[in-house]
Amino acid sequence: MFVSPTLGKLKQNDLIEAVASFIEAEPNATYRLIIGSDSHKRGQNGISKLKLVTAIVVHRVGFGGRYFWQGKLEEAAKSLRDKIYLETLLSLETAQIFLPSLNRRLNGHGHYELEIHIDVGRAGETRDMIREVVGMVTGNGFTAKTKPESYGASKVADKHT
Repeated sequence: MFVSPTLGKLKQNDLIEAVASFIEAEPNATYRLIIGSDSHKRGQNGISKLKLVTAIVVHRVGFGGRYFWQGKLEEAAKSLRDKIYLETLLSLETAQIFLPSLNRRLNGHGHYELEIHIDVGRAGETRDMIREVVGMVTGNGFTAKTKPESYGASKVADKHT
């Protein structure tokens, strides 16, 4: 299930319909479809879990957009590197599941630029990982964005972790 601040809880078919309808409403507009993930460690009763959130953002450039998010709990990552890999892999997995269904539904009637947003940047502890995770994303055929351009992960997904 994904959650939309506008539409509430949505099953995957309803999510695809919502995104496709948003794109089809203004077919001549420019769209960016963004998938990003973020996570934060949560502890309760001495047990650490990692709350992972993936966001799908459909941005009608210059005219706003909508976003949808999904959260889950996993075993806490042992290192920052493991955490970033887990977030990136979750975004890639989401793209690989979501995009074929969306493209079938659009059936050539809507175009978008896809970006995978990764929560790493040139400043801070994650700077040494940029090439690795960008390579993971581009190796799967997607465009990667890092901080400060990776708002799908560092702002939207982060808001719900």
